[in-house]
Amino acid sequence: MSLTARTAVTRRLTVEAGGAPLTRTSADVAGPLLDALGGLPVRLPARTVLYIGGFPAPPHHVPDHFLDLPVRTAVTPGEATRLAHEDLQAKRTDRALLATLDDPATGTLTAQVLRRAAEALADGDTVVGLLEFAPGGHFTAEQPVLRPLRHGGHRPDPDTPRLVIWSGLDTGDETRVRGELLTLVERLDPEGFAALPTAPPHGRALGPVRATAVTTAHEAPAAIAKARTVTTRHPRPVALLFPGQGSQHTAMAAGLYGREPVFTAAIDAVFELLEEVGPAIRADWLGALEGRAPTIGIDDVRRAQPLLFAVDYALGRMVLGWGVRPAAVLGHSAGELVAATLAGVVSLSDAVGMMRERVVQAVKIPPGGMLAVGAAERVLRPYLTGDVAIAAVNAAQQTMLAGSTEVLAEVAERLRADGHIAVAVPATSPFHSPAMAPASDLVELAYRGVQFAEPALPFYSGYTGDLMTATEALSPRYWARQITDTVNFAPALDQLLATEDVLLVEAGPRQTLTAFARRHRAVRLGASAAVPLLPARGGGGEDDRRSVLAAAAAIWSEGHDLDLDALAHLWTWHPEAAPAQQPAPAPAPVTA
Repeated sequence: MSLTARTAVTRRLTVEAGGAPLTRTSADVAGPLLDALGGLPVRLPARTVLYIGGFPAPPHHVPDHFLDLPVRTAVTPGEATRLAHEDLQAKRTDRALLATLDDPATGTLTAQVLRRAAEALADGDTVVGLLEFAPGGHFTAEQPVLRPLRHGGHRPDPDTPRLVIWSGLDTGDETRVRGELLTLVERLDPEGFAALPTAPPHGRALGPVRATAVTTAHEAPAAIAKARTVTTRHPRPVALLFPGQGSQHTAMAAGLYGREPVFTAAIDAVFELLEEVGPAIRADWLGALEGRAPTIGIDDVRRAQPLLFAVDYALGRMVLGWGVRPAAVLGHSAGELVAATLAGVVSLSDAVGMMRERVVQAVKIPPGGMLAVGAAERVLRPYLTGDVAIAAVNAAQQTMLAGSTEVLAEVAERLRADGHIAVAVPATSPFHSPAMAPASDLVELAYRGVQFAEPALPFYSGYTGDLMTATEALSPRYWARQITDTVNFAPALDQLLATEDVLLVEAGPRQTLTAFARRHRAVRLGASAAVPLLPARGGGGEDDRRSVLAAAAAIWSEGHDLDLDALAHLWTWHPEAAPAQQPAPAPAPVTA
């Protein structure tokens, strides 16, 4: 069941406001409410609104804001709840803090945090339940029912590859555990193998000598027998890489949709925020699995950028759902907007709006393209003419050029005549060239209404080639200039890898950034490493799942203890509604 039209309650509790009757103004509730929810955070999520319902104060006594939070009120608790729900679903707010008065005599109220359900699940929020309203009427005085979350179910799939991990306290212990595991899998039928815990034997403490196998039931004995071991001591932290335009291909990551709950919820959330164009993009994306021709080609900016954003974001959320906490993020071109979202610089809804604005303005620019050349930036400068510019510096001998169609074609001909390898990048717009300047100016005007924040984790800029500063993160001009400026991916990667040795994980299709990273000296020498989440070329759904499982195995083998139940969703989860669960628990009483 899709969660895109549902509202989730992520926190719910009863607040006793000191036993005093709340008979003055609705503002009396704001302090107790925020105290009960843990106080006012240093960084409130963007577009958070405080809703208050069921209080006796006249409307003119209610402030429009409380501690920078917009305040909306309603006469009854049911009206306030529906108002918050409707604002969330209409994208007027991203998070609702809801206070409804239960007992005016004692000042007892219910405090709740509400979010759009798909986004809450993608973020890893605890979902207390989903709101269910009585049909009919714009408002109702009746409080909605809180239903348990029903999003998919547990059904081990005997026909899909799965991950098996095991470990030992030392090499001898690992050998003994491997032997026991082999005996076990040789006796299991395919259904039993699919239902086997991710790390058998279940409940055993994990040791530093680790091994993994991505396998089907039929292949399991051989795969487990030949799996190599690694000894982990000090795991390198994970840094996430997000690719941009040029990495896209039809049906990219579609094999994960409906097979992994966080990925599915996250990409559904993006499609919902895309509003009227979302259904068409989804249809083109999934239709490619069935051989249907798209309404718009995948390399057109109207498809490439929205779908790349959705896939990169959903992959990033999936990895975070495994329990990975990245030490840094770095995005290439349009991928930097995904990095900004996961780093807390911009909300998901605003990021999708920013990406859509880029597309709207880019299609107004005359057609152009991009060219990947196997040469250093300094070698290519003599070839620049007209509006052709250095679009991206990706590695020591890998540079991209961009410009309008005819001029770029002439440059490509000259390069090939001089013996250079020049390959057209899948793109129909001249991003990162002066040709995009008119679009950049209009995008900047639109971005002035976006609420930006400082990065919550180390965020390397693909434009300055260094750690992003607070000034850059908060600047609409910085984000608008992405359209015209050179992408300095290689210098940014230099800075990231100079700070510490890391495990780079590319959250996107095609393995483009993985290939660049593997040319870096720190990776070639083994100090750092690079792992892709998706296959190098488009394949089928099983290829997507095998590749993701191999990446998870690499992260776990590095020494990171992942959420094994979350990993198991890749071969056990299905999108059909699960059987009825127990009712959601009553809110816990809290004295504010």
